[in-house]
Amino acid sequence: MPEVTRRTGDFDERAVVTAFAREGLAPHRWSTGPRDVFAPHAHEYHKVLYCLRGSIVFGLADGTEIALAPGDRLDLEPGTMHSAVVGPAGVECMEAPRRA
Repeated sequence: MPEVTRRTGDFDERAVVTAFAREGLAPHRWSTGPRDVFAPHAHEYHKVLYCLRGSIVFGLADGTEIALAPGDRLDLEPGTMHSAVVGPAGVECMEAPRRA
């Protein structure tokens, strides 16, 4: 099951950069427009993703939905089937693969 870590307190983007560095991960940023849809897919690696701006809702194969807002983190294990729908203001995220 994916792990979600919710932002607590004020969002500080520097804390996200620090979290990736502390874990030895090399993140990249991406963004997309309002209401964009990502079809169901899976990755062969552990995906670590933080929402920086806007919002996005991830859908899992079992029907669970995970909504992310700025500062929220999502960890997806390898092979986790998921889709996503971007919120009305678009989204900007930072993510990195964690390879074993």
